[in-house]
Amino acid sequence: MTLVQIKKKAKELKVKGFSKLKKADIIWLIQKAEGNNECFQRIQGCCQMDCCFREDCL
Repeated sequence: MTLVQIKKKAKELKVKGFSKLKKADIIWLIQKAEGNNECFQRIQGCCQMDCCFREDCL
């Protein structure tokens, strides 16, 4: 997912303060807003099957 797509998703979810953050930081905020663990590129063996960032993370 591109940074433009990620920022669009953050805007749709009404995530505040994302515009000047790095890609991973925005993704963590999105994951939190969606009710997922904030685990993007933090842990091995992700179990969040419905996370939209799963392919980018693995």
